[in-house]
Amino acid sequence: MEVSLIFPNHIYEYNPCIKTNRKVFIVEESLYFTSRKFHKQKLVLHRASMKFYEEYLTKYGYDVDYIAFWRSNSLEDIFKMLSERGVKKIHHVETVDYHMEIEINSLCRKYGMTRKLYNTPNFMIKHDEAASYFDDGKYLMADFYIKQRKKLDILIKDGKPIGGKWSFDTENRKKMPDNVKLPEINFPEKNKHVYEAIDYINKHFPDNPGRAEEFKYPVTFQSAIQFLDEFLKTRMENYGAFQDAILSEEVFLFHSVLTPFMNTGILSPQYIVNRALEFHDDYDYPLNSLEGFIRQIIGWREFIRAVYVIEGNRQRNSNFWKAERSIPKSFWTGETGIKPIDDSIKKNLKHGWCHHIERLMVLGNFMQLCEFNPDEVYNWFMEMFVDAYEWVMVPNVYGMSQYADGGLMSTKPYLSGSNYILKMSDYKKDEWCDIWDALYRRFIFKNRDVLAQNPRMKLIIHQIDNMEKDKLESSLKLAEEFLSNLK
Repeated sequence: MEVSLIFPNHIYEYNPCIKTNRKVFIVEESLYFTSRKFHKQKLVLHRASMKFYEEYLTKYGYDVDYIAFWRSNSLEDIFKMLSERGVKKIHHVETVDYHMEIEINSLCRKYGMTRKLYNTPNFMIKHDEAASYFDDGKYLMADFYIKQRKKLDILIKDGKPIGGKWSFDTENRKKMPDNVKLPEINFPEKNKHVYEAIDYINKHFPDNPGRAEEFKYPVTFQSAIQFLDEFLKTRMENYGAFQDAILSEEVFLFHSVLTPFMNTGILSPQYIVNRALEFHDDYDYPLNSLEGFIRQIIGWREFIRAVYVIEGNRQRNSNFWKAERSIPKSFWTGETGIKPIDDSIKKNLKHGWCHHIERLMVLGNFMQLCEFNPDEVYNWFMEMFVDAYEWVMVPNVYGMSQYADGGLMSTKPYLSGSNYILKMSDYKKDEWCDIWDALYRRFIFKNRDVLAQNPRMKLIIHQIDNMEKDKLESSLKLAEEFLSNLK
């Protein structure tokens, strides 16, 4: 007997691992439900999209068995059950999770099963192609992105990039002007699967972070397409210029907010890119918006997954700064006393989402300055975001925001004082700036010898070296007081 296994991030309209004459098991696998205290909205996303998928496949004639998490405490329980039913071969799409793949292989051997593994539609690069992008041994996104553009022949004319350069990133760093009107975002109405999932998650996971009732993301193929189309019609035009901007009381700005359902497979990156290029024919987007959006999909997203495939396990076990401080309760509740941090945390508690600059340069940057253990930072991001999975969070946390891998994929640590936040946001200079800057100076001062080896850090080190002694000592004292009082 042969069966197909569908995991929570395999909600594909055209799933390569299923056939009408082969039984399908949709599995609430423990890794996605009970291995951490996931944000309630992430669990709602999984439950609702999986129950929709059960109905969708049944409608098209598939024999589907839905395995709720409480029916199996582990992946081994599932394999034991399959073995007892006489299953000899399993079919599934790659999980893009290092440890899960090892466990599946081990369980197949233990229970005498073979398996057929299918390439995931959730990425444009196949697993086995990842290494070919880094033949010089360097993990540089800019080089990766150019190779991607050439390979996929996107925004290229006569072998050259349209607009004369590969990236318009320098044009995508504007602060949000006061007179810009943000478009309303029409999230889909809750369907029966969402309502059922909210009740289900509140019943089984009452103590997890977030509020299930606030869930708003698409969980069906049609609603996801409509949501994408609205972005392309109403927000894409200004996406590029303001993609790095921060507003204290706004969450989504001009962002696409595709990752919650994109990372579960509901829409593929290939479809999203094709759709954006189709809409460009009618809407004639500014090139910095179109290129900036395409770069996020075929560049950053694919780059992160490729780095994970090759170096994820190494990154996951790294701690370059030897940071050991535990994350205190205030970082789970948004009560740190640092306004940009508290605002970002509260946005996350409400929505399970905030945009990439808030993740990297607000939350990640500040956590690095606080010297939190990178394993705890990783766990925090995994639990607080609806779009968090190992493949995306390992490189982003250990590689980028915490520099725990020592620069494997970043040319320098992502560090800044309060000035960057003030420059990119509507926050005003206040007491939190003094604390942020004190932590920044403390980090540079403490790690001076290591940072001095990086040419891109020399100016910052020079500034610290030339500070008045009393001012530096006062700053270091303020930083130590803040860290000592964290609760």
